[in-house]
Amino acid sequence: MKRALFWMIPLFVTLLISLYLFPFSFENPSQEAITFFPIDQEASFQQTATVLHARSPKSHHSYSLSWTVSSSLNEKVYLRQDISLLFADGRLMGTLSKWREADQSLRQERSFQSTDSHFFQAISFHYGEIHRGDTITSSQKMSGDQLYVIASPYSPFTSFRHAKTANEKEWQRVLNKASSQLLEYTAKAMIEEIGVNERRYYHLYLPELLSYNEQPFPDLSQAKTQAIIGNLWEGLYKNYFLGIKQKDGSITSPIGSTVPLLLISKDYSHLIVLTKTKNGETVQLRQHISP
Repeated sequence: MKRALFWMIPLFVTLLISLYLFPFSFENPSQEAITFFPIDQEASFQQTATVLHARSPKSHHSYSLSWTVSSSLNEKVYLRQDISLLFADGRLMGTLSKWREADQSLRQERSFQSTDSHFFQAISFHYGEIHRGDTITSSQKMSGDQLYVIASPYSPFTSFRHAKTANEKEWQRVLNKASSQLLEYTAKAMIEEIGVNERRYYHLYLPELLSYNEQPFPDLSQAKTQAIIGNLWEGLYKNYFLGIKQKDGSITSPIGSTVPLLLISKDYSHLIVLTKTKNGETVQLRQHISP
């Protein structure tokens, strides 16, 4: 055990460096728009799931990671769409999107080869647009998953969601620290750059939004919380998922950008989304919250 921990010191340094060098890939955006409408009182999701799974490597150099997203509404609706974001060690490494008209169920799956140890996080937004005569409503839900994958010459290959053994707990600590140091550093720099008083905001990273699937934001109703979440995902899809507009007006891929930091004003008047692109530019998305 001491030998394994000794080797983790240089590996930790390597992980910090790899946060900037990790080979991000797999863009597959659909151009269909996600638009928030009032929540439908009849349509609801019967099943939603986002699942990450790592397969044992056939060689010492790489392993296979599968990423599956599925959902089903209780009825066919005008439009069904699911989008998903996959992060590795605090940076976006891939997107999934699928939509269909007059349907209720969707399923997507992608597998790819990866190397080294990583902390993977995925979050998905499941959406349905419902037309009932002249009335348009929507249904929505989020799902997500996380996976620690240990691929090191000094430890047996393994993957886990929650650490159980002493070795897994140590790897979890190392990978969490590498990811959190990147995000804390960039968050501090971005907040200072845009010049906001961070004490006036609730802070959370995008994967943490899953906690509010079934519970409201502090001092807010569940209905209002869902309206904020729906409008947030509409904005993220148009201004992040499909491409990020840079200061010079050009559109760049979100791949390689940091996990979006959400700043929700404590008076619920507005929210800010902050991310740093792969080339180091701070991107600020502001969204007004209707009373």
